[in-house]
Amino acid sequence: MNKEKKAFTRTCIACNSKKNKYELLRIAYTKNNEISIDKDSKKEGRGIYLCYKPECLDKAIKTKKIEKKLNTIISEDFYEDIRGVIIDKKETGTIQNDKQNGGDI
Repeated sequence: MNKEKKAFTRTCIACNSKKNKYELLRIAYTKNNEISIDKDSKKEGRGIYLCYKPECLDKAIKTKKIEKKLNTIISEDFYEDIRGVIIDKKETGTIQNDKQNGGDI
């Protein structure tokens, strides 16, 4: 029997594709009403996931999915911060390989 840990799957709020949670960008919303980009998927609070694709971010902005899911107003500056993280990830072409198959140990 294979006892290897499997990483959790999460769903992108824009395109509804299911992926390993470490292949998605997490946006965290804390009890203190603070919203932040959670690159390591370790921050406390409610979270939503988004693919590292500009088109998914564009769809989420257009449909206000992030605002609806987190029940808060998102500034244009914060959306640009998310876009910057997506562009950085696309340019480097890396996913957290050390966590990709092992869960969060």
